[in-house]
Amino acid sequence: MSSIAYRYADANGVKVFYREAGRSNAPKLLLLHGFPSSSHMFRDLIPLLAERFHVVAPDLPGFGQSDMPDRDTFAYTFDNIANVIERFTEQIGFDRFAMYVFDYGAPTGFRLALRHPERIAAIISQNGNAYEEGLSDGWNPIRAYWQDPSPANREALRAMLTHETTVWQYTHGVQDTASVSPDGYSLDDFYLSRPGADEVQLDLFGDYRNNVALYPAFQQYFRSHQPPLLAVWGKNDPFFLPAGAEAFRRDIPNAEVRFLDTGHFALETHGTEIAAAISGFLVR
Repeated sequence: MSSIAYRYADANGVKVFYREAGRSNAPKLLLLHGFPSSSHMFRDLIPLLAERFHVVAPDLPGFGQSDMPDRDTFAYTFDNIANVIERFTEQIGFDRFAMYVFDYGAPTGFRLALRHPERIAAIISQNGNAYEEGLSDGWNPIRAYWQDPSPANREALRAMLTHETTVWQYTHGVQDTASVSPDGYSLDDFYLSRPGADEVQLDLFGDYRNNVALYPAFQQYFRSHQPPLLAVWGKNDPFFLPAGAEAFRRDIPNAEVRFLDTGHFALETHGTEIAAAISGFLVR
């Protein structure tokens, strides 16, 4: 089994923490995490893929062990996050790679694809949405903030940053909650409790409206470039509905779509199945 190295890189002045495993000359695979997590969510997946692939999983700016720049000097938008991750891939020599996108990793990764389609060898979307029909009613409080970014609507979103909500994100839709390790949500809680982290996350909730505005551009990329795509989806996700996975076939007819009887953080319960699906898909 390949060992995992824990490294840092400088990307546009932001220190980016990342996990790396596999041979440097193997096919490249970039793993992009979501809210409120970090590359820690890939702790079990990386060893299952590292024999065949050169795997790299960074922490996004403001998350995990990566820098959380001051909001006065760094605007927390998905455009800026993508700028940092784009530079990060260049710094580590990822000139052409497949990418696994989950939750916030999707708008980050899809921006990279829009900017440099020639760099994207394939896409694995695990509950990484690009279609309006994939958004559940769970987005309604955030939509209210998009429509009226008042202090009251911003304050209401703090409920999504509590311990109880984080645990719920990990366990909702899971058949056996005893199968979900507390390590993931406990670490997420630690990162969310850092001074200023709440405001960073509220900024990103507000900016997510610009991801929805980019959905047509993402879809045009899918139609124009037809990247090999595997959608492997926790079908009980309270935020991203199965319709969002099915919709990829509208623009990429050969897309593979698989559903798992679990929730948002599908790796917590179905990591082995997802690893097997990724390996088979990328080998094909």
